Amino acid sequence: MDMDKLKYDLKEMIITECEKEDITPEDIGDSVELFSDASGLELDSLDALQISMGLQNKFGIRVGDSKEFRRIVTSIDSLAEFVNAQNS
Repeated sequence: MDMDKLKYDLKEMIITECEKEDITPEDIGDSVELFSDASGLELDSLDALQISMGLQNKFGIRVGDSKEFRRIVTSIDSLAEFVNAQNS
C-alpha cells in the first residue's frame, strides 16, 4: 500500500468526518498529535467518534476499545501504520 496516499486519504477522511472545511490535508503534519493544540484541528471526543466511524466506513476497520483507539489515533503516522497492518 502506498503510505503517502494512505496518509493523504486519512487526512481527507478526518477533515470530512470532523467537518473541518477550513483545513487542508497539507495543513496536517504526519507526526503531530492529532488531539493536541499543535495539530490545529481542535478535535474533541465527538470528533474521535466521527473518526472511528470514518475508519469503519472507508476502510472497514472497527476499533472497539477506547484505549486502543487513543493509542492508534495519536498521529497520522500511527493511524496509517495501523490501517496498513489491518489491510495486509
